[in-house]
Amino acid sequence: MTHEIAYILGSVALVSSLALVGVLFFSLREERLQTVLTYLVSFAAGTLFGGTFLHLLPEHVAEYGFDTTTGVHLLSGIFLAFVVERFIFWHHHHRPHEVPVSELPYMILLGDSVHNAIDGMIIAASYFVSIPLGIATTVAVAAHEIPQEIGDFGVLVYGGFSRTKAIAYNFVSALTAFLGAAFVIMLADSVTSLIQILIPIAAGNFVYIAGSDLIPEFKDESDPRRATAQLVAFVLGIALLYVLA
Repeated sequence: MTHEIAYILGSVALVSSLALVGVLFFSLREERLQTVLTYLVSFAAGTLFGGTFLHLLPEHVAEYGFDTTTGVHLLSGIFLAFVVERFIFWHHHHRPHEVPVSELPYMILLGDSVHNAIDGMIIAASYFVSIPLGIATTVAVAAHEIPQEIGDFGVLVYGGFSRTKAIAYNFVSALTAFLGAAFVIMLADSVTSLIQILIPIAAGNFVYIAGSDLIPEFKDESDPRRATAQLVAFVLGIALLYVLA
């Protein structure tokens, strides 16, 4: 178990550090930034689908089979993602006009703290199944964190934070991933069914994020060249997880 914990902590630290990535892109012009983001989002959608259907579900089915209970857990993951998004404004940075500008940074930080804690739980649970599954899950989580963190950084600054404050607060929010991971680590031995439950929930979570939040960001692209590039990025995301399978 010590070996798994080392991997978990290293992976969570890596994913948390991505909260700092926004500053690298903020100097780009808005049009250029949006173009870069669509390719990153396309790639992230591919990694989430690849992580779900090439790693999480196959590993779970091989270990525990697939029955009605698994289906319920999978649907619970989709429902959980919807609830977090709908009521805690997990991804409302795509819809900033719905929230007063002065409140926007704090809503972003609250939603991301919940989101990051869930990511920590997903990463930890995956490593307790197997090291390869943990690595694949970390890749998928990291891929969708990058465009999200870039967007978060921009919205925090838009909401009145200085760039330094935005980076600091966003990084502190990212550290809640350690709380989620710690929760799974503490209960992994005492609750033997925890991992069996969390893996399909994670799969449902990934499917919802990719299908509801990420694909709509690029599916209506009208420029044939950009649409083709986005499709290539999407396929590359899937291919990367296939290589890791």
